[in-house]
Amino acid sequence: MAISYKIDQISFELGMINCFIEMIACGVKKLAISPPIDPQNLDLLVQASKEISEGFGTSYYVEESLLITDIQSAEFTKGKNSILYYANDAVIQEYLSLKQRAGELEAKGCYDGVERREISVAFGKLLSYPDDIIRKRVDSIERINPFVLQSEDK
Repeated sequence: MAISYKIDQISFELGMINCFIEMIACGVKKLAISPPIDPQNLDLLVQASKEISEGFGTSYYVEESLLITDIQSAEFTKGKNSILYYANDAVIQEYLSLKQRAGELEAKGCYDGVERREISVAFGKLLSYPDDIIRKRVDSIERINPFVLQSEDK
């Protein structure tokens, strides 16, 4: 959804990042993902993520190519980076394992069907989505991208 009034996109994204990290620190979510980051803003947002994560005692991981699942569209993060936030190293290891498994299936030309659904559901669980939301997103023909608010001048 494009808005007609001006917003400072970096400040808006920093607010989301701070909120996501707080949710990780409080145990509300196991894994959270930054908004998709344009390459020209990556250094600034990585530095801010570092400072905010240190303040909350959490960790972050810079991801060049987010795992593609049926949770959101592949176009959502195409050409952009993401930053993953977590409190427990086992969570990022689980994410990386899912991504590796998806990559192996993709290389064989069989990242679809049951395998893709299993990986999508596991990713949704890492994001701490309720089961009904995971099912809704995975079973939907149309992918629902979570960050829909942006300024018209972006």
